[in-house]
Amino acid sequence: MKRARPLGSFEPVLSGAALAVAALCVLPMLAVALAAVMGSTETLAHLADTVLWRYTATTLQLVAVVSVGTAAIGTGAAWLVTMTRFPGVRLLEVMLALPLAFPAYVMGYAYTDFLDHPGALQTLLREVTGWGPRDYWFPEVRSTTGAAIMLILVLYPYVYLLARAAFLQQSATANLAARALGQGPWGAFFRVSLPMARPAIAGGVLLAVMETIADFGTVSYFGVQTFAVGIYQSWFSMADRAAAAQLALCLLVFALFLATLERVSRGDARHHAAGRRFERPPPAELRGAARWGALVFCTLPVLFGFLLPVTLLLEMAVGSGQDLLSGRYLAFLRNSVTLAGIAAVLTVAAAVLLGLFNRLRPGKISAGASNVARIGYAVPGGVIAVGLLVPFAAFDNAIDAFMEARFGIDTGLLFTGSIWLLVAAYMIRFMAAALNAYDGGQATIHPHMDAVARTLGATPAGLVRRVHLPLLRPSVMTALLIVFVDVMKELPATLIMRPFNFDTLAVQAHRLAADERLSGAAVPSLVIVAVGLLPVLLVCRALGRRREEVPRATPAPVAEAAE
Repeated sequence: MKRARPLGSFEPVLSGAALAVAALCVLPMLAVALAAVMGSTETLAHLADTVLWRYTATTLQLVAVVSVGTAAIGTGAAWLVTMTRFPGVRLLEVMLALPLAFPAYVMGYAYTDFLDHPGALQTLLREVTGWGPRDYWFPEVRSTTGAAIMLILVLYPYVYLLARAAFLQQSATANLAARALGQGPWGAFFRVSLPMARPAIAGGVLLAVMETIADFGTVSYFGVQTFAVGIYQSWFSMADRAAAAQLALCLLVFALFLATLERVSRGDARHHAAGRRFERPPPAELRGAARWGALVFCTLPVLFGFLLPVTLLLEMAVGSGQDLLSGRYLAFLRNSVTLAGIAAVLTVAAAVLLGLFNRLRPGKISAGASNVARIGYAVPGGVIAVGLLVPFAAFDNAIDAFMEARFGIDTGLLFTGSIWLLVAAYMIRFMAAALNAYDGGQATIHPHMDAVARTLGATPAGLVRRVHLPLLRPSVMTALLIVFVDVMKELPATLIMRPFNFDTLAVQAHRLAADERLSGAAVPSLVIVAVGLLPVLLVCRALGRRREEVPRATPAPVAEAAE
């Protein structure tokens, strides 16, 4: 195998920084694993005899349904808005990303209030038909199927955004060749566009799956028994941290298996555009039933994933007595945006470090560092929080004891309870999101471009700044968006690790919902959605500007597009 070109003095800096990021990401998992090995197995044996198999079956069922649902909706919508033309396509192109700003548990609150037995829909049904409570059957929203639908509605934008960025980066050359060989729009999609976008699509589906197995708010509210629920029940209800750590270890193994499966299935697949690199495929003008079918397909996720739940939350919020302009709520907003902004920038910067290390120094060490850094996305936020608090609390106590003994100074807790340890928890939790978004775009850059840039004297830092980042702008901005919105919605880690008197919008919404004050909880939930919309719209606008900057190939004939 050909030896990689030396990186000079930059190599130890890059290697050290990337390995330090990987070590930080694995630290809470090691702490949890150590607690699992050293703890008693009595509670775990009891769980194995009672609910462990139910946890496993329900978790796998959710994973299967969410994977298929997010892949179908996200990929189909992304291809339709980038490769075809139908009424409302430019508006839907932006609106399809809007559900990303919704926490799944908030959507669950809205639909439960609307679809439950005393909700508006069933009440109207009984009034119109005159039926009694036992005269009809209605699907139970608080079920495994209901939880899966909620998760699909809020997670499909992961696949949509990454697949859309991949489709926009595709060259017209291969697409036009397929059309010249007799393939219609759908044939070109399945034989050319879809295989070329596979790395991005697989990364988006993996994000959705990891988010699913780590979700606690939605499944607990819907009464669905998953591994995440079992971990929290063992940790907080049974006060058995060893059993919780053992269940968390099972979840870690499953997450690692998913990450390995995705990498193995992808193999060494890469696609590098040849020829007219920056000329995108011509959009096909849809006609007849296909025209309206595409409109319905792209409208339904927006309707049920954003418009309807927002309307329901607005109705719930009216008359709740919550003042959004009060100093208290402005403080919640400031704290949430500050945490999300800092965490997004640091997480994406760390992902770029890991991606560059893996690209310039491919091997077992760099690949292992990237895979280790991805595991945190499948771990519940509360487990990461405890995994960080245990070692850092011991470290704080050791520093305090030393300073007290030597100098008589009481240092207190320097790291535990600080905003930076909370940001570190966010970075560990959402590193996979940033890495998958960055790697999905990096797979489109031919290695020869790196070699040419290095031959012309570019340093590794210059290679990233002048070659990778300009080409990967959609992927980097998508990574920033995903991490920012995920941190805005994060609840368990924030509840456990936030500094004293440092509440966020998510904490306030949880506090009100826990008291069954859903009308009051709707107000901070709406603010979370509104704040999350801003980066969504900015990224879509930037990607739309990139679309206009890229030259188009010769448009496909209308008659041919209707085939």
